[in-house]
Amino acid sequence: MDKLKQMESFVLVAAKGSLTAAAQVEGVAPAVMSRRLDALEARLGVKLLLRTTRRLTLTPEGQAFLEDCQRLVAQLADAEAAVSAGGLKASGHLRVTAPAGFGRRHVAPLVPGFLAEHADLSLSLNLSDRVVDIVHEGFDCAVRVGDLPDSSLVSTRLADNRRLCVGAPGYLKRAGTPRHPDELVRHACLTLSSEASQVRGWAFQVDGVVQHLRPVGRLDCSDGQVLHDWCVAGLGLAWRSTWEVEADLAAGRLVSVLDEFAAPPNGIYAVFPQSRHLPLRTRLWVEHLRGHYGRPDYWRG
Repeated sequence: MDKLKQMESFVLVAAKGSLTAAAQVEGVAPAVMSRRLDALEARLGVKLLLRTTRRLTLTPEGQAFLEDCQRLVAQLADAEAAVSAGGLKASGHLRVTAPAGFGRRHVAPLVPGFLAEHADLSLSLNLSDRVVDIVHEGFDCAVRVGDLPDSSLVSTRLADNRRLCVGAPGYLKRAGTPRHPDELVRHACLTLSSEASQVRGWAFQVDGVVQHLRPVGRLDCSDGQVLHDWCVAGLGLAWRSTWEVEADLAAGRLVSVLDEFAAPPNGIYAVFPQSRHLPLRTRLWVEHLRGHYGRPDYWRG
């Protein structure tokens, strides 16, 4: 009996929860599905499913083997789709996570177009400013902004991310424009609170060396959007990404300062679990993001 057919049947039975339901999907008799599972268990020498007249339960060995089977079946489907007539066609469900602020502006708006191109895909988007454990929480891909910590995760750079020190014209008229990063100690600086993810401070390049300053002020917040709104309102200086303030700079609501001390850009990344084979749906999603983020006019828009 075909080994792959046994594995496909095992995956289907586990997903449907019964031999009868799985058999209906395949258009065969339940006895055929039962024989395939019996042959698979006999070949492996382990019990994968505990079967009663009322329910099916995976054994610990069955649960572990199911994950491998699901991955192999998905890889085969991706390989066939990649060379089939009609080009790339992905199916299944994609789970994506991204930082809240960036995700609202630059991930969520790209989802409808992606799904319109791939009618057999569905997608769940999680927006959170905590660093999500994509392996243990079951995400296929994370979009992350900034320096990446060393980890076993795989990443690909989608675009540069520049950070600017910005202030409202009213604030600068009232408090003056800083000419050197050292002068920030005399300014009202709007900073992320200690529980937020920005831990290294504001980065500036002074005499060819990148320095990280941690300005203090009367106001801090764990939410970057609140800091942005306070800055536009003239309450102080903030250190924000260009993707967040570009429109305000163009409209004159904010002005960038200390530009001659700007640190080199960090990155916007797609991050995914370590794997020898990236599912087709994930590869297509990453290319969808890259196609937008890689256009110079995208960030100006």
